[in-house]
Amino acid sequence: MEILQIVGIALVSTFLALILKEQKPNFAFLLIVFVGCGIFLFLVDQIYEIIQMLQRIASNANVNLVYVETILKIIGIAYIAEFAAQITKDAGQGAIASKIELGGKIIILAMAIPILTVLIETIIQLIPN
Repeated sequence: MEILQIVGIALVSTFLALILKEQKPNFAFLLIVFVGCGIFLFLVDQIYEIIQMLQRIASNANVNLVYVETILKIIGIAYIAEFAAQITKDAGQGAIASKIELGGKIIILAMAIPILTVLIETIIQLIPN
């Protein structure tokens, strides 16, 4: 099971980081960043499978793939912003982490506007005059 591998790597890395933090805090931080990126890369194949499955479902449902791609981009931005904010918080820079989260939210809102527009137009068309 992949989750056991992820948890095992994370726990070993945590213990190593705690030991390193006393002697070499910079190396402890780099270890945490490296392990975080490694876990993400470990999951790339599953992320790809999820994206492919959602695209197949959208094709079968005759949904415009532009909307599905936009939603997938929005989800990706949310995950990337969260990952970067957590790493920044680990480095002790909570203020910068907050700005990363704010930037991610604004980008998500900007990308969602076309979908919201189509949704509102569809609802207006369904309302009888």
